[in-house]
Order: sequence, then C-alpha cells, then structure tokens
Amino acid sequence: MRPLVLKGGRVVTMDPRRRILDADVTVRDGRIVSVKAGGGGRRKTADASTVIDCKGLIVLPGLIQAHIHLCQTLFRGLADDLALEAWLAKRIWPLEAAHTEESVYWSAMLGAAELLLGGTTAILDMETVRHTGAAFEALESIGLRATAGKCLMDAPSNPKSLREPTERALQESADLCAKWHGAANGRLRYCFAPRFVPSCTGPLLRAVSDLAERAGAVIHTHAAETPLELQMVKQETGHDELVYLDSVGISGPRAALAHCVWVDQEGIKRLARQGTNVVHCPSSNLKLGSGVAPIPEMLAAGCHVAIGADGAPCNNRLDAFEEMRTAALIQKPRLGPESLPAAQVLELATLGGARAVGLEAEIGSIEVGKRADLTVIDLDGPHAQPDEADLISRIVYSARAADVRHVIVDGRVVVKDGVLKTARVEEIRRAANTQARRLRRAVGV
Repeated sequence: MRPLVLKGGRVVTMDPRRRILDADVTVRDGRIVSVKAGGGGRRKTADASTVIDCKGLIVLPGLIQAHIHLCQTLFRGLADDLALEAWLAKRIWPLEAAHTEESVYWSAMLGAAELLLGGTTAILDMETVRHTGAAFEALESIGLRATAGKCLMDAPSNPKSLREPTERALQESADLCAKWHGAANGRLRYCFAPRFVPSCTGPLLRAVSDLAERAGAVIHTHAAETPLELQMVKQETGHDELVYLDSVGISGPRAALAHCVWVDQEGIKRLARQGTNVVHCPSSNLKLGSGVAPIPEMLAAGCHVAIGADGAPCNNRLDAFEEMRTAALIQKPRLGPESLPAAQVLELATLGGARAVGLEAEIGSIEVGKRADLTVIDLDGPHAQPDEADLISRIVYSARAADVRHVIVDGRVVVKDGVLKTARVEEIRRAANTQARRLRRAVGV
C-alpha cells in the first residue's frame, strides 16, 4: 500500500496524556509512523502518498466493540420484546440451528458492513456452533479487524440441534484456531467461545482454558447476565458463577466476560484482582430487561471494562456511538450526573476494547508504532453544534454512526466519504435478505 496521510484533522489521540492535536497522521505499511502537530498547513506531502483531507473533521482511534454476534445479524427484528431465556429458546437457538454456510457468510457481511460504516474497526465476536469458517471468510474479505470464535455448547441441557460432543467441539475449535489465528497479516484472530456456564460442561471449560493458553488466544463468554443464570450455575456447580469460572481457568487478562450485570461487591473485587475483562452491553441489557451493570463501581475498583452492542436481535443496532451514549446515561439515575463521564466512556470504546481483545499494544490509541485503525467523523451537523463545546462530550453524547466519513483498518481505507470500499452494500443487502427469508421459513417465524 502507498503511504497514507490524514491531513489537517483534529486528532483525539487517547495516548497516555490524552492529547487532542491539530495534526497530520501518516501511515505506512499498516502502522502509524508520525503524528505531527500543526497539521493542515501548507507543508508539502510526499507525492507518493495518498492524502485524505481531514480539515474540519475529527480523527479518532478506531472504535472497538468487544461483544458481538455476527451470526445473529440476520435475526434482527425476529426476537423482540422477549425475556432472555425465552429469547434464546424460542428464537435465537432455532434460528442458529437453521444456519448454513451461506447464511452465516452473509450474516457476517451484513453485520461487518454496518460496523465499518459506523466507525467500528475491531470486534470480539462469538459465532454459532457451526460454519464459523464462513464468518472468517467474510471478515477476511470485508476488511474488519476481528477476533472470532466458534460457540461451544456441550451440556446435556442444550437443544439437540446445537449440542455437540465435547471432544468434537474442542477439536473443531482447535482446528479453526490453527487456521485463522493470526490470518490476514494478524488482522484476524481466534477466540475460544463457550456460550455460558449453563451450556457447557466442566471438562469443556477446563479444556478451553488450556487450549487458549497454548494458543495465546482470548476466551470470550457470557457471565452474570440474569439472576436466573446465577441460580442455575449455583444449582449445577455449588458455586457463585465468577468463582466457578475462576476454578476452571476462565479469568484474568485473557478472559472477556460479556454483561456481568448481576455482580456484587465481592464479585467486583474478584474481577479487579484477576484483571478479567468485563464487556458492558448497555442497550442489550436494557432491551432484554436484564438490568444495569454496576460499571462505575467496577471502574472505581480497578476493573478492566470494554463495551459492545451484542447482537442485532437484542439491540437492534451495532452502533458504537449509541452504546457510548447509553452507557453514560443509564448510570446517572443510579449514581448522579457525574457518574461515568464522557472521557471515561470513550476509553471503554477504545483502550478498554483493545485490552479485551488482547491488542492493547497494537490498537486503541493514535500513537507512533501502533496499527493504523482510524475513524474520521464530521461533527458539523446541527446535532453536534456549537463547535466550541467540549469535544469529548460532543463525541460521546452527540455523535452518531451517520457522522462517520472515513475508516481505516490496518492502514487500508475501507470507508471513504461514507461509502464502503471493500464490498458492495447493495449486493450484501440482497443476499442477506434472501438468506433471512430462508431462515424465517425454516423455523416458522
């Protein structure tokens, strides 16, 4: 790729000093090679460089969502207004069981297109039990940075249509890891993804911990989403869910636990001691009626927290800007208007997400040497004015996905002037709707 220069933008670095600069950002071979303050002037740019004029625009680190289900994008609008347990049993599990390689591929393409166009450059993704290779093929093609994994479900209580023998599930997961972990020049990585404790046996969870450690991979699962889940784990294992996960090796910096809504003070202290990553999914938790996770308390205790939209059938959007705004707002009735301020929320969607996917040294901030994952937004619209207001507050409380103008992943321009450059959106729309209709017919929705 030719060197790339993002010229003359207002750069929100998220570096250790949290500097905001008027600067040119230069990218070469997929990495940031300079962030030169005073950008936008008449300095001559090397003729061999591709230049994107960012004057009047805001340059952010690419946004990171650390809990996504791309396999569920085709289920959008098919499971609304249901409690979590009914949502799974009546809609999500039957639809996942009806997936084919083709439908998984186009579900991933549809979700990835929405994510890129909305400024998300990296995700942690849990697929379903079959056809995960098709999702990786879509991600390889469209250019999103992703850590993804096959969903693991071996407990006898699972629906027969998704339950797999323990050894077969582990072997397929290990084979996928061998093929995809580090693919696409490191842009694609594998995670081991047991669905949640009630769907997995102890031997599987312990084996996942060993496999992930050997591969240097993340473990991605759900935890403490509802009181019923906690009750089920207690009945089956005799332990609190976080204690049980720790006992089978699913804790610490390489573990990402989605939701953690129903965590008490002792649990918060445990998560902080472990360095376990919590992934906050505010819109999903509200829509499913799961509750409001105690994120300010977690952050005060030193927990590592990221953010994610979850899946399209429980959100229904994959919009990182919406998740940031919602994350901040829902805490204020609980703890007052000063709880979870804008600057802290932006950290969840950048540095927190980078930590959750195990790439804190590579992405999450705009610094020399890091991978060039960048999002450029235009806040000139009336909804984000006046322009002299605090910039971070405008990003968190006013910005929206439609404000995204350019997106760069690994130094490659994947969105330019609001247009996806790596795939044809109309083709994705047609194919995704065809597959969604087939899935609806297959399960009688």
